[in-house]
Amino acid sequence: MPAKVAVLPGDGIGPEVIDEAVKVLRAAGVDAEYEYALVGGAAIDATGEPLPAETLTVCRASDAVLLGAVGGPKWDNIQPAHLRPEIGALLPLRSELNLYANVRPARTMRPLVHASPLKEGRSMIDLVVVRELTGGIYFGDRTRSEDGRKAVDSMVYTRDEVERITARAFEVARARRKQIVSVDKANVLETSRLWRETVSEFAAQNPDVSVSHMLVDNCAMQLIRDPSQFDVILTENMFGDILSDEASAVTGSLGLLPSASLSDPIGDKVFGLYEPVHGSAPDIAGQGKANPLAAILSSAMMMRFSFKDNRTADRIEAAVEAALDEGLRTADIFENESRLVTTSEMGDAVAAKLRP
Repeated sequence: MPAKVAVLPGDGIGPEVIDEAVKVLRAAGVDAEYEYALVGGAAIDATGEPLPAETLTVCRASDAVLLGAVGGPKWDNIQPAHLRPEIGALLPLRSELNLYANVRPARTMRPLVHASPLKEGRSMIDLVVVRELTGGIYFGDRTRSEDGRKAVDSMVYTRDEVERITARAFEVARARRKQIVSVDKANVLETSRLWRETVSEFAAQNPDVSVSHMLVDNCAMQLIRDPSQFDVILTENMFGDILSDEASAVTGSLGLLPSASLSDPIGDKVFGLYEPVHGSAPDIAGQGKANPLAAILSSAMMMRFSFKDNRTADRIEAAVEAALDEGLRTADIFENESRLVTTSEMGDAVAAKLRP
């Protein structure tokens, strides 16, 4: 029976890069049915809602979700604010589908080692940020005073929320180098003190993984100073949002980095939403300039986490690296003596390396 994949192309370059991800999955021989649905600004234009009920129905009936990107200047000033794509689509998708564990690898590919802004010798990066995705300040109560001069955002965490994301981080670490740095602001925030206490208790019961703690400001500095010291970074929602973007940037291009947002395991499989970490980049949409590799690598994460098909995931990742080894580059990673290709040409090159 084929797997069911919900495909949400979204806005800007989202449809272009998702097309290439699906192309690569087909070339890899993945037995799946793809059902497309609207999300983000495209959904607002068609239905007046950033996340139509029909889209949620498609997602719930699927084994996994592939998402392109949402948002753009066209919808930035929509009122009320909860209708904006980033707020009205992404946050409800995460909460409605229980996607509480965001897994974002940041790894330098050897053909692109010189693209990193870090000094030579510190640019080979291989870490994963595990970010709690459905709690914290993004999901807390928001208020604004009647005169508009005061605003409040509430940051709330429960012990259960911290325990379940910690358990997922341990699973990720056990498949890697078994080292976790838990990041918080325990010298100031009460939620961070709860976070640190809970992680410490979990670590004491699971001594096979080494756990240390780091304040978020120090972690931001250490990611620049020496990212090679990190294996798995575990942190809450807002800190994870910022740190994972920083970790992505030091690899050299946001166009290369995938992500997975995961729910609870059901048997040996996990429902997840898979998306590139970059935005919708409306300034280059429709021009064939977008880098599809992050979306393609997100599809590899889908194979690994939701379908437990490590072989296909490895093949896709190897095909991406092989295309880069041949000197193929989209505009965001173009360098001297490399060959500039379009979005679809890069997808074709990766797909060609997967076909029998």
